Amino acid sequence: MTNILDNIARQFLCLLSFCFPNNIKPYLRKEKKYKQILEKIIQESNIAKSNLTRTHIQFNQKIRNILLEKKLYNFLRIGFIQKMFFVHNRLFIYYELKELKKNLSFWNKYKKLLSECSFGNPIRYFLYPSSSGNVINHVYHLSLLYRYFDIPLKKIDFVFEFGGGYGCNANIFYKLNKKVKYIIYDTFLVSLLQFYYLNTINVKTLFNNINTPKKISLISEFAFLKKINFTKYKQKLFVANWSLSETPLLFRINFYKIIYNADYVLISFQEKFENINNLKYFNILKKELSYKFDVKIILNKHYKGNFFSRQNHYYFICKKQKINRQII
Repeated sequence: MTNILDNIARQFLCLLSFCFPNNIKPYLRKEKKYKQILEKIIQESNIAKSNLTRTHIQFNQKIRNILLEKKLYNFLRIGFIQKMFFVHNRLFIYYELKELKKNLSFWNKYKKLLSECSFGNPIRYFLYPSSSGNVINHVYHLSLLYRYFDIPLKKIDFVFEFGGGYGCNANIFYKLNKKVKYIIYDTFLVSLLQFYYLNTINVKTLFNNINTPKKISLISEFAFLKKINFTKYKQKLFVANWSLSETPLLFRINFYKIIYNADYVLISFQEKFENINNLKYFNILKKELSYKFDVKIILNKHYKGNFFSRQNHYYFICKKQKINRQII
């Protein structure tokens, strides 16, 4: 019943943007090319199910079915994609946008990041139609790094994102710095969606090109994590928006090395996920990292979940401390 009401509410909110259409025609030729590549990869792939839970198997099946849709170029209108990856006409987005505009220093430098791409047929934010709720939401997350730590976002030359959705955040960073090395770790099928979306909008994306500059790399296997050469980059960011916090505790350990090697960390999380107390977990992680990072856990004052599942959400943000070496 909750899912039905949730879908009805989502469809109603979409109607608020009916007078802000997208022009996806310029993308259709490239879309056709990458759709064919996508279908070939899926047909040739054997996705193992032995280590997956029933929930993950069902999730993978839904994503696979979506990837094989005839009109995939409208994928941001699909209810399941919106539920998992795309925030649109929610009231809390208005308050995030209002806060962005108040921060004049950030707004003047980075407001161009809010521009939404038409491909995928995204729902334009009805109170700011040049963007979408999802893009505003991602830019707002980044603004916290700027506000609390004065981090120069344009100088970040390496980003590791755990759980990249359909590639929205990667596209934002590509606008900031086309030379950025961006790695997304995700499930194989979601990586295919990222490959399809980013390449169609001219953001060059490949699989597993870990240390090749100027390209976005998509990985879904732990083996590639060990091959990352952190010394090549000066300003490194680890990002995980409602992704790391939705995995088992033991699984998270696989990404500690990347967090420790980062200069900045941005993690969004809900207070509780299934039987895991995330707030307790991230307070423990804060203590473990405090010798090396300035760490803040900030209550998300605008977002409390959806209409049918209310709880507190937080940001876990870090900046590596400058070590003063005494010459003897």
